[in-house]
Amino acid sequence: MKRITLILLALVASTTLFAQSFNEWRDPELNEVNRAPMHSSYKIFSSAEEAAGVYCDQNNPYRLSLNGTWRFNWVENADQRPTDFFAVGYNDKGWNDLEVPGMWELNGYGDPIYVNIGYAWRGNFRNDPPNVPIEQNHVGSYRRTFDIPQEWIGRDIFLNIGSATSNVYVWVNGKFVGYSEDSKLGAKFDLTKFVKAGENLIALQIFRWCDGTYLEDQDFWRMSGIARDVELVARHKSRLNDVMITPSLDAEYKNGALDMKMEFSSSVKKADVKLLNSKGEVVAQQSLTPQKGKAEWHVDVTNPAKWSAEEPNLYKVVISASNGKQTTEAYAQRVGFRTSEIKNAQLLVNGQPVLIKGVNRHEMDPLKGYVMTRERMIEDIKIMKEFNINAVRTCHYPDTPMWYDLCDEYGLYVIDEANVESHGMGYGDATLAKNPIYAKAHLERNSRMALRDKNHASIIIWSMGNEAGFGENFEACYRWIREFDPSRPIHYERAEGNDFTDIMCPMYATYDWCEKYVTNNPTKPLIQCEYAHAMGNSMGGFKEYWDLIRKYPHYQGGFIWDFMDQAVARYEADGKVSFHYGGDFNNYDATDNSFNNNGFIAADRRPHAQAYEVKREYQSIWTKAVDLNSATVEVYNENFFTDLKAYTLCWELMQDGVVTKAGRIESLDVAPQQRKQIKLGYTAADICPKAKEVAVNVRYELKEKKPLLEIGYVVAENQLLMKEYDTKAAFAMKESTRPVKITHFEKATAVEGYDWIISFDREGYICQMKYGQMDLMAEGATLRPNFWRAPTENDLGARLQMRYAAWRNPQMRRTGFNFKVEDGLAVVVASYDMPTVKAKLQLTYTINGEGQIKVEQKMTTEKDAKVSEMFRFGMRMELPARFNCVEYYGRGEVENYVDRKSCADLGIYYQKVSDQYCETYVRPQESGTRSDLRYFNVEDTAGAGLSIKAETAFSASAIPYSIENMDVSVGRAQRHSGDLKAGDKTYLCFDLKQLGLGCVNSWGAMPLPQYRVPYQDYTFSFILTPQRNL
Repeated sequence: MKRITLILLALVASTTLFAQSFNEWRDPELNEVNRAPMHSSYKIFSSAEEAAGVYCDQNNPYRLSLNGTWRFNWVENADQRPTDFFAVGYNDKGWNDLEVPGMWELNGYGDPIYVNIGYAWRGNFRNDPPNVPIEQNHVGSYRRTFDIPQEWIGRDIFLNIGSATSNVYVWVNGKFVGYSEDSKLGAKFDLTKFVKAGENLIALQIFRWCDGTYLEDQDFWRMSGIARDVELVARHKSRLNDVMITPSLDAEYKNGALDMKMEFSSSVKKADVKLLNSKGEVVAQQSLTPQKGKAEWHVDVTNPAKWSAEEPNLYKVVISASNGKQTTEAYAQRVGFRTSEIKNAQLLVNGQPVLIKGVNRHEMDPLKGYVMTRERMIEDIKIMKEFNINAVRTCHYPDTPMWYDLCDEYGLYVIDEANVESHGMGYGDATLAKNPIYAKAHLERNSRMALRDKNHASIIIWSMGNEAGFGENFEACYRWIREFDPSRPIHYERAEGNDFTDIMCPMYATYDWCEKYVTNNPTKPLIQCEYAHAMGNSMGGFKEYWDLIRKYPHYQGGFIWDFMDQAVARYEADGKVSFHYGGDFNNYDATDNSFNNNGFIAADRRPHAQAYEVKREYQSIWTKAVDLNSATVEVYNENFFTDLKAYTLCWELMQDGVVTKAGRIESLDVAPQQRKQIKLGYTAADICPKAKEVAVNVRYELKEKKPLLEIGYVVAENQLLMKEYDTKAAFAMKESTRPVKITHFEKATAVEGYDWIISFDREGYICQMKYGQMDLMAEGATLRPNFWRAPTENDLGARLQMRYAAWRNPQMRRTGFNFKVEDGLAVVVASYDMPTVKAKLQLTYTINGEGQIKVEQKMTTEKDAKVSEMFRFGMRMELPARFNCVEYYGRGEVENYVDRKSCADLGIYYQKVSDQYCETYVRPQESGTRSDLRYFNVEDTAGAGLSIKAETAFSASAIPYSIENMDVSVGRAQRHSGDLKAGDKTYLCFDLKQLGLGCVNSWGAMPLPQYRVPYQDYTFSFILTPQRNL
C-alpha cells in the first residue's frame, strides 16, 4: 500500500501547484491541474442516524446542484475561443443558454459523429499524438453564478464535475482553479479559497478534442459537453477523505470478514464505525482513534448474507467523524460479502463457477446522448432482469457512480472498464500502449477508476481498457491494480497471449476456436468480452454458443455486443420513430454509418425480436422430458445461490396448436445446481389419439414480487414435443368432383371452375387468383420464384449482396408451357432456363375443381458449376392490402429463423400484417419470417384469404413492405425503418429454405453451414387454398 501511495503522489506532484498554461490540452503528461485526489463514492450525511437511513445524500444541506441553465458560447475552431470570458465583468449578453448536463451536438452546436475505428477527425487530419486539430476542434465556454450560504463559510468547498468531454478548465470569480482530462471520470476541485459568501461566478471551458482524445477512441457517438451532474459540496474540516472496504469469506465460503482502511483529515480525533445489516440492525461496531489520519478496522461476521447477482444482499458501513467535540460528518457505504477469484481456470464468485450471461452497455440515451438519468438507468436494469441478464461490462469507460449503486442494489455482476481505447492508432508499434508520453495517462485512468469504485460489491472484475494494443503501459497498470486490490481478477482483451490478464477474454471468437481452447487444458477461464454481434436482425446461432458454454466448465459465458442500439431518435410526422445513425447529420464528417446500432434492445428501449432469443438462452431454469406419456419432466435449477421456491411451474398440454389442459405446481423445492423429476397433472386419457401434434409447454412464473419484476412474470419456459406434426401425411388436396376447364389466349391462359378463375401470364406465372368476388392478387402481381431477401446487417457485412448478386433477379427464360385436363384436374407445367445461375426450373401446377392449387417448384442445377449459395428458395406474391391479418400454425410469436428459433414455441398465432415487420430495426432489412410452419394464412378481418401448407415444414412472411423497398444495398443511402411507408399491398414470401442470420460478427462471418442455402437441386411442394367467407 505504501508503494501505491508513493506512485500516486508522483503522478500528481508535478501539477497540483501549477497555474494554467493553456497548453494543458496538448500535453499528454499534464492531465490535471489542482484536481483533488479520487476517492470512493461514499454518501455524506450530517449525522449517523441519517447515514443509517435511506442510501441517498441528495438532501444534504451542504450540497448545491449547479445543473440547469448556463450561459454558453460555442466556436467552431479552437483558435476562435474566447480567452477572457471568465472575468467577473465580462459581458455575455450575446451568448445563448444551454442546459447542463447536455451534449452540444444534440442542442444545435455541431453534429454528432460516429466512427468505429479511428478518431472523429478521420480523413481530415492525420493522427499525430499528442497533437489534435485546431480546425473543427469546437470549444464551448460556460458561465453562471451561484450563491454560497453564509453557514458554508469555514468549510472546505468542492466543485464536482461528473463528466466533461474532452477536458475542462475551471475559473471561479475570475481566477483559475484547475484543469482535468478523462471524459468519463469526475473532476473535483477545491474552491475554498476562491469563493465568498453570497454570489459567485463560475466559468468553464471545454474542448472537443485534447491530447487525451487519443485514449478515447471508443466505438460510439462522438459528442462533447457535460454529461453528468455538476455540484458543490461543502465539507467539514474534520472529515473522512477515503475508505476502502475489502470483503472476504473463509475457505468454506460461509463466514465473512471486512477489512476497512480509512483516511481522515488531521483534525479528526475519533471515528465511530458500525456495520448494519439490511434491516438496519447493528452487526458490529467500534470506536477508533486515527493515527496520522489513518485508521483500520477488521470485523468478522458469522455466516453473513452473501452478495451475488442472484441475491444482492447488502450491508451498510456507517462512519462518524468527530473532532473531539462533536460529530462533524457521517458517511454511509454499502458493502457486500462477496469474493471474486480465479481457481482451477474458473472464475468463482463466492466459490461458485457462475455463468456470465452478460451484455456490453454504453451510456447512451436516444434523446440526450451521454446524459443518463436515474430513471433511464433503472429502466435498463429492469430490462436486463426481464431478459435474464446477470452481468454488464461498462464499455469502454467507467459509468456514472449511480450505476454501480444500482447494480449493487438490484444485482448485476460488473466488469468495470477504464477509459482507455486507442484503437485508431492500431496494435503495432504506433500503439499508445508502448508510447512513454502516454504512460502516465494510462495509469491515471486505471488507478482513478479503481480508487473511485473499489467498494462496490457488483464489480467482480477490473478491465484496464479496450482495443488499445499492448505494451509496457498496460503492464504497469496491471501491476498497480494487482497490488492495490488483490481481491478481484483483472481483464484486458489485448493481453490474451500473456500474463497481464487473468481471464481469456477474446472478442468474437468462433465456435470452433472456443471449443478448441477449452478442450486443451486451459489455464484461464474463457469469458468473451464481446460476442454475438447483435446488429440488426441477428443473433442466429446464439444457442450454439450456449450449448458449448453449458458443455464445458471452463467456458463461462460472455458479454453480448451490445445491449442497446446507439441511435439518436427522431420522430416522423406520422408518429413513427426514425433512428438516426452515422452519416445522417452531414455529408462531410467521417462515418461508419449504422455500425453503432448493435443492440438487441432498440435505442428507445423497446426489445428487438432477437431479445427473446437472449432471454431464452440466458434463462436459469430448464425443463427436460423424462417420460411425457406419463407426464414426467426434469427441472434443472441452473442458479448457483437460489432455490426455486419463489416460482410457480405452469404447464399446458397442447394438441394441434390448441391448449387442451393446463395446471400449476406451486411448490418447487429444487436447490441450486440440482435436478428434480416432477410429475405434471395430465394423464394418458387427456391425449387425443387423433391429434397430429402433441406438446407440453412449461413456464416458470414469479409468485413473489422481486425488485423490478412483478408477480406472474415469466422468467423461463420450454416446449417439449411428445408427438411431432407429420407434414407429409397432411399434405393432400381436397377431393372435388367439380369440373375445370383451360382456355388459352394470346397473352394469357385461364383455368376456370364453378365461380373462380386462375390466370397465367405469358411468362407462365399465375397473375390472377379470383374466387367469387374475392381477388387474392394485387394489381400487377404474380406468383413467382424468389431467391433474394432484403439483406440484413450481417448479410451486408459479409458482402452477400455482391456474392449472391446472381440470385437477385436471375434470368428466367421460359422454355416450355404445357397444360391439360387430366382426371378432373388442370395440370399446367412451365419450364425455365436460368443461364445466369446455370440451372433449370420447372413449375408444375395441379388445380382441382375447388380452385385449390398444388405447386411443385423444382430446380435442377449443373454439377460442378461455380455458382454462389443463395438467400432463399421459395416463392413470392402480392395481395391487396385488405388482407391484413395472418393466422399460422408454427413458431412464434416473434419473428424467427432457422438459426434463431429456440425462443419461438410452436402454436397457433393470430397477428396483424402491420406488426410483422420489426419497426425497431434502424435500417430496413429482412424481417417478419416465421418458421417451422404447418400452415400459414393471409386473411382479411373476416377470415377470408389464402392458406398455404407444404409437404415439409416451411417459412413465410407477410409484411406491408416489398423486398425492394427494404433493400438498402441499392438506391439512396441513409435509409431508416421509420421511412418505410405501407401502400396498397401485402407482400407474401414463403420458402422451402432461407439463409440463417448468424451472430459471430457483422463484418464477414457467415451463418453455420447447416443454416445456409447451398447451390444444389431443390423441390418445394406446397398447396394454395382459398379461404372463403362462410
